[in-house]
Amino acid sequence: MNKTIIVSNRLPLQVAIDENSLTITPSVGGLATGMKSVHAEGNGIWVGWSGIPEDEIDSALSIEVDTKIRNAKCVSVPLSSEDIEDYYEGFSNRALWPLFHYFMEYTYFEQHEWEAYKRANEKFAEVVIDNLEDGDTVWVHDYQLLLLPQLIKDKKPNTTIGFFLHIPFPSYEIFRTFPWRAEILTGMLGADLLGFHTYDYERHFLSSVKRILRLDVNFNEINYHDRIIKVDSFPMGIDYDKFYNTALKHHSETIKKSDLRKRLEEHLTEDKKLILSIDRMDYTKGIPNRIKAFEYFLDTYPEYKEKVRLVMLAVPSRSNVPQYQKLKRETDELVGRINGKFATVSWTPIWYYYRSLPFEDLIDLYISSDIALITPIRDGMNLVAKEYVATRIKGDGVLILSEMAGASKEMNEALLINPNNFQNFAWNLKRALTMPLEEQKTRIKFLQKRLKRYDVEKWAKEFLKSLEATKQIKNAIITKKLSGDYENHLIEDFKNKKKKLVLLDYDGTLVGFKDNPQDAQPDEALFKLLDQLQEQSTLVLISGRDKDTFQRWFGHKPYNLVTDHGVWLYEKKEWVQLERLKTDWMQSIRPILETFRDSTPSTFIETKNYSLAWHYRTADPELAKIRTMELNTVLTSMVANNGLSILQGNKVIEIKSSNVNKGRVVSRLLTQNDYDFIMVLGDDWTDEYMFEEAPESAYTIKVGFTKTKAKYQIKDPNQVRQLLQKLI
Repeated sequence: MNKTIIVSNRLPLQVAIDENSLTITPSVGGLATGMKSVHAEGNGIWVGWSGIPEDEIDSALSIEVDTKIRNAKCVSVPLSSEDIEDYYEGFSNRALWPLFHYFMEYTYFEQHEWEAYKRANEKFAEVVIDNLEDGDTVWVHDYQLLLLPQLIKDKKPNTTIGFFLHIPFPSYEIFRTFPWRAEILTGMLGADLLGFHTYDYERHFLSSVKRILRLDVNFNEINYHDRIIKVDSFPMGIDYDKFYNTALKHHSETIKKSDLRKRLEEHLTEDKKLILSIDRMDYTKGIPNRIKAFEYFLDTYPEYKEKVRLVMLAVPSRSNVPQYQKLKRETDELVGRINGKFATVSWTPIWYYYRSLPFEDLIDLYISSDIALITPIRDGMNLVAKEYVATRIKGDGVLILSEMAGASKEMNEALLINPNNFQNFAWNLKRALTMPLEEQKTRIKFLQKRLKRYDVEKWAKEFLKSLEATKQIKNAIITKKLSGDYENHLIEDFKNKKKKLVLLDYDGTLVGFKDNPQDAQPDEALFKLLDQLQEQSTLVLISGRDKDTFQRWFGHKPYNLVTDHGVWLYEKKEWVQLERLKTDWMQSIRPILETFRDSTPSTFIETKNYSLAWHYRTADPELAKIRTMELNTVLTSMVANNGLSILQGNKVIEIKSSNVNKGRVVSRLLTQNDYDFIMVLGDDWTDEYMFEEAPESAYTIKVGFTKTKAKYQIKDPNQVRQLLQKLI
């Protein structure tokens, strides 16, 4: 039975060792909750670190830990203290975490930590592969394992792999500063489906893929080697029923109130309000900003002194890291200063707790607070905002939420603020305090309806459903991929037939693309290959290249050549002009292309005898995409009245006469002999004309895995050469 392997940095378990006594309890975090049902189904397993460095326990206890972890359907990855220090505390949290959250001033790029990050990802890959069987699905989570998808794909290429990033993905301008940016992107692209919390993060990722790796992106699909990778957004939810039902229980008259609840209610009266703030102690959460903004509020609206109280719960996090220690000191000092400034005998403006609280106490905080103040500077999602809404069983309460939190994209009924704008902060806090109950209920009702519908289980199911759908894309590619029996049949057919015609495009088929088209001249290995092919068949190189270039490159060879998309034919050492074309249209089109060249850096115009080409291979992909749409719009009306065609090639737009195309030449060549074997290879849109004109019995092969009328597809020019070598 096929299984799902979940992979995260930590296992969903708390492993504790006390005087050689071992206890293992389930975690209650958001990911552990979200993946609970996926993990429980079938024979699925969860791969991750146990939380105990392998060099800190003896071998006998290590075996016991592994056994008990296995009993919980988990598999531990052996990480040492050095791994944790350099891979997790180092690279993951000193390079990736601050950079992805836009805190470049806290970002450190250390080579030895990068090496540790690679080693740790390789350790995860080894454990996953040891437990992986054909047909299994792998779902990798978060920024600590960005290299893992490709490491698995390299060893198990047919495995279906999903990846989800639980933190923001930064804009291209931020991400481009990362020294190992290409390696990180390549690692992520081992996945068949990449998931992000919001469309913004998805868009930033695709922009980096286009600009750094220069891959083709079609909407939210990436063409990568012989694969199509899907990218989508899946906003993570919470276990809504758990929070709602616990809050319902706490409101019940039959349940004894906790001491915390009693103490909170002592301070709740008709004219006094509690404002709740819950975060990890992390610089991304904007805690000092929030305290200063609260001070600004009390200064601006002094009538609320002794009427409101900010209850701040800061959960300790990474307390051994200098930035976090500094943040803790700053927070302590700010709270002390503001309490000293505003406090009276009977009122303290801020209640500040630096600790973790049990789940039941959290619920008491949620249900006792009139307003939740969730104002991170940058946050991938923020589930606290959703938890607060889920506990409002009476329909009252107001959520003030930072626009910088991923949750803001789906919680428009909250009061959305810019946490850096103190005036906006204060005004919205006053608005929340004076909001009519009916408006509160309307807003909470809409929020609760959405959160209940798209809870954490729905999130997991939607992701896995989309991941399953990628198999159909994969199967569609496999059915057209020239390999196995298809390839063997072609080779056998070639060897047995007598009259063979081989039609080969040049750029993108026999050679890879170059930034400068003139650098793509044939090499000696290609000449040797074509010479042997010429001896066994009628060989025709058919290209959009100009006659002079092909004369210079191939004039000394006996190959048949077709240039300018079918204007010139070179056979028996002579050039024959197949079409008489006018070129006076160029003087009207050239100024338009020059305008686009000048406004789009790194583009250039190639002038051929019968066509003009605007190349944008090295231009910024985002800008080039806009410019190509603009240019197509400008040219469309002009070419229709002048018998011209616009050809969209590989990073090039070419304008030529409509009277010529490669298909017309193929029709002409087919009438010259009664061929019993025909093979056509090409890579771009101009070659589709050849595929259309080839007879049903022909072997038509597209180079690359884009949509085509060819029967078969092949990966790249290297595989084309390998195929031709097998033929001869």
